[in-house]
Amino acid sequence: MTYNSEEMQQILELAFKRKQQGEYTRQQIIEIASELGVSSESLQAAEQEWLKNEVQVKKEQMSNSQQRKEFKSHLFAFIVINSFLLLLNLVISPGYFWAIYPMLGWGLGLLLHGIKVYTSNT
Repeated sequence: MTYNSEEMQQILELAFKRKQQGEYTRQQIIEIASELGVSSESLQAAEQEWLKNEVQVKKEQMSNSQQRKEFKSHLFAFIVINSFLLLLNLVISPGYFWAIYPMLGWGLGLLLHGIKVYTSNT
């Protein structure tokens, strides 16, 4: 039976998952690669690419976390200030509900902010 390179990769990935031995040293990876006929240059290039991807993923995770914190601050400010405006409206002019206008305007901005933060991070 013969396998193409994609099938071979899938089989090896499954074998590594089943082995569940934990971590591999760099030397073990080099030995495995040489047994598979992967040149040291290819292995080194792949390692550099993997490291670059790991750094990028960590940056994105930190950025996502920061964006969520900023949204939560925005939400908190919205709740506090609009609660104050609502109370002010009820005390000063209970016959005219003017506090709805800043609530709707700011609420729309808050909604768009939330959509941007929580849908772009998937």
